[in-house]
Amino acid sequence: MRLVITVCPREPGVVVLPVERGDRPRRLDAVGLATALEALVEARGLGTRVRVYQACAGGCGLAGPNVSVSVLPEPRSGEPPDHVAVRWRSYVGCLDAVQCLADIVDDNLTSEPAPAPRRRAGRSRRR
Repeated sequence: MRLVITVCPREPGVVVLPVERGDRPRRLDAVGLATALEALVEARGLGTRVRVYQACAGGCGLAGPNVSVSVLPEPRSGEPPDHVAVRWRSYVGCLDAVQCLADIVDDNLTSEPAPAPRRRAGRSRRR
C-alpha cells in the first residue's frame, strides 16, 4: 500500500501526542505535526510509499490539527502508479484519540483497516 497523508496547515489548535510509542508527548500544531510526520517517514525509509502534504484535509472550522489519509494500491510491475484511493480515513476532530503520531502511518499501511478513531465527546453537529 501507498499513503498520501494530508495535514491542513491553516487549522488552529494543537494536539499533545508522542511521535512514536514510548516517546514523551509533544505539543504539535498543524505545521509541527506535518513536520514530525515527514521526519518519521524519512527515518523509517518510507519515502517511496508515504507522502505528506500540507493542504486541505477537511474539517474546516473544527479545532485541528486535521489530517486525512488516502490509501493507494501499489502499482503492478511495469505500470505507472495511479491516484485512485482504495481506502481513506479522516482524523478530523479526533486526532487526540490516537496513541501516537506513528499510528497514523502504521494503521494505514496494514492490509486490513484498523477501526476508525472515536470522535471526542460532545454534541453531534447533525440535527
